[in-house]
Amino acid sequence: MKIGVSSYSLIKLVNNGSIKQIDVISLAKDIGFDVIEFIPFILEKGETSEEFAARAKEECERVGIEIGSYTVGADFINGSDGDLNAEIERVKREVDIARILGAKTMRHDATIGFPADHVGPRDFDAALPRLIEGCRAVTEYAHQFGIKTMIENHGFFCQDSDRVEKLINQVNHPNFGLLLDMGNFVCVDEEPEKAIGKLLPYAFHVHAKDFHIKSGMLPDPGEGWFRSRGGNYLRGSIIGHGDVPIFQCMKIMKGYGYNGVLSIEFEGMEDPVLAVRIGLQNLKKYLEII
Repeated sequence: MKIGVSSYSLIKLVNNGSIKQIDVISLAKDIGFDVIEFIPFILEKGETSEEFAARAKEECERVGIEIGSYTVGADFINGSDGDLNAEIERVKREVDIARILGAKTMRHDATIGFPADHVGPRDFDAALPRLIEGCRAVTEYAHQFGIKTMIENHGFFCQDSDRVEKLINQVNHPNFGLLLDMGNFVCVDEEPEKAIGKLLPYAFHVHAKDFHIKSGMLPDPGEGWFRSRGGNYLRGSIIGHGDVPIFQCMKIMKGYGYNGVLSIEFEGMEDPVLAVRIGLQNLKKYLEII
């Protein structure tokens, strides 16, 4: 199992001007990661995504770090002003970026759900036909380039394990699967170990993510916390410092035979370099003893 890191984990350093987006690559290598994955790029003035993708691929080759996944946003209900065909074409252009980058997989969202003024059924089954059409069209396009596409358990509306499983099976394409984020299940108050046991057969890529969790019966803990769908309080954590059963989830992964990339996605308040370094140490330790 290779251990990677999402560039999102270090985005604070780019946003505050400490480093440039391209510098994340050598930083990830220096910390000790085997793989790096990318979220949409923070570009230099006048630079295009195509230009940065080519630069990033060259830099990864130079420093000797593997490129994993490319992560983009999508919404097959609301995106592109509700025009499904336009949203499909927009996401296909992101596949073109992934191809330049050299990513083996690309994750896109499905939807955040129906808009407030939607008339008619608003449940997940009502959304399925449109989501199936969008996801299948994108993965069929990506398949010709050897790029697997994925949804993630993310965004509340399409986050529960039963909904994710239903969408993947309805798309029913060997090139379409899941970026399995072990921490994101707590956003919909689902037990990660149970969800992972169900969804591992569909996983092309896995995120290690940890959260501090406080009961919604307690007072609001303040800045840095957000609410789960069921009203519990969540805050991003260093891997191993929070309440997500990371070690148990990794045992399940090993038992299933997963041997792909396990990539840290850190979104906590701590210094990101310190956080991902400790997270990497903990994941390596867990791998040694499971």
